[in-house]
Amino acid sequence: MLLYVDLPLDSREAPMTLQPWSSHRHRTAIGRVGLSAPARQAVLDLQMSDGAQVLDYGCGRGGDVRALEHLGLDVSGWDPVHRPNGELRPSDIVLLTYVLNVIEKPEERHATLAKAWEHTKAALVVSARLRWERNQIKGTEYGDGILTSRNTFQHLFAASELRDFVQDVTGVRCLSAAPGIVYAFRSDEARLAYLARQITPDATWLASEDTASAIAAVVDHLEQRGRLPHLGEMPQPVMGLLRHMRPQELKRLAEQAADPLKVESGAKSSALDTLLFLAVELFHGRGPASSLPVPVQLDIRTFFSSYTEACKRADRLLYKLRDDAYVRRAMTGSVAGKFTATALYVHRRAVHRIPTVLRLYEQCASIAAGRPAEWSVLKLRHQGRGASWLDYPAFDADPHPCLASSYSVDLQNLKSSFLSYADSANRPLLHRKHEFLAPDDPDVPKYQRLTDAEVRAGLYEEPHLIGNEEGWERALVRCGRVLRGHRLIRRAGS
Repeated sequence: MLLYVDLPLDSREAPMTLQPWSSHRHRTAIGRVGLSAPARQAVLDLQMSDGAQVLDYGCGRGGDVRALEHLGLDVSGWDPVHRPNGELRPSDIVLLTYVLNVIEKPEERHATLAKAWEHTKAALVVSARLRWERNQIKGTEYGDGILTSRNTFQHLFAASELRDFVQDVTGVRCLSAAPGIVYAFRSDEARLAYLARQITPDATWLASEDTASAIAAVVDHLEQRGRLPHLGEMPQPVMGLLRHMRPQELKRLAEQAADPLKVESGAKSSALDTLLFLAVELFHGRGPASSLPVPVQLDIRTFFSSYTEACKRADRLLYKLRDDAYVRRAMTGSVAGKFTATALYVHRRAVHRIPTVLRLYEQCASIAAGRPAEWSVLKLRHQGRGASWLDYPAFDADPHPCLASSYSVDLQNLKSSFLSYADSANRPLLHRKHEFLAPDDPDVPKYQRLTDAEVRAGLYEEPHLIGNEEGWERALVRCGRVLRGHRLIRRAGS
């Protein structure tokens, strides 16, 4: 297609003129075998059912369309070049995948996003390339983007810029699902339900085949959540098996069978999760109690005197997040994680064990720039405010796992950055893995034994020299040791 675009103006040149440029947007469409990252994220987050209608607006070569069809979803795809006759229909979920970043004109980006929103019945999933990908693109600065060596255009968004842009065009509050992926929901109820699932995943239910196992499932829910389930929270099989019982009788049986200590622990956890949810929701304008997901309403009714009281406590939690001394005390007192001179580091499976104010810290960072799909260790700075999600893919298998990538957001200026170590020959690595976990994690004894052996062997005598692969290998040679899994043994000939 032939477009006219404004060329950037150099102060020494004549006024800006319109120049023809032949844009080859279709070249940016790549062939895929599986789902793209945004489509995969949407499938996981939005819990698409078999009956959900999906529209891939700007589907390119149709890789996501085919993959979603394979999952049993009702999918249509449209693309102005590769599928111009595709069905453009209103759909529950609309995907706008890496489309906005290849459009040269800001007004056309706006119009394209608005058109995708017009076709959205429930949720719009918008994805775009981000500024930290600049070093992956060969080309020259052009307008508000880059003219690539393949004669295509790329506008790279800041993570917060993409969310703000989608909010401005759709007129609804949006959420960053992951770096470069934004969700816009048609209803507040759907947005709040998604947000609640991010903080407190849906309760798991034990399999039930008869009345006894159905009662056991209710008891398990009581111990998990600290309260009995509402009828509407129960899966259909459990409801069917317990339909003949009076509510008071079920309540009596469940409370008799439940472990009081587990119920107390579940209640405390649910109350803290509720405060975390209400604190996060304040970023988007807190609505009436009736707009909240039913499980959250029930938690408020059970664990707080009123919605007003719960909101006041959540507001106090947000205020504490601004208190450096309070945050630092929370980090030093955390049952899980490794506290250093600059930050707290905690493994992904122990994040739920850190103080609620620190979980709120991480949630605020994810709202600002999105949480990556792949990460192993969370880093929260106590000097300034910033969070990093560090990916150590071999954390469990490797005694000293290497860092694959790091995604960070500075909460003071909302700038995000990404570092990949895929091509590095001397990657950073971890020591003392047990310190990143909660003390009762089943792997802690194995990791602790290895650390103790390494200390006795003298491997940590110069800690500033062993933070990367080469330095660690030199220390092993110096001490005459070699690793076999999570066992430290003497090197042959030492």
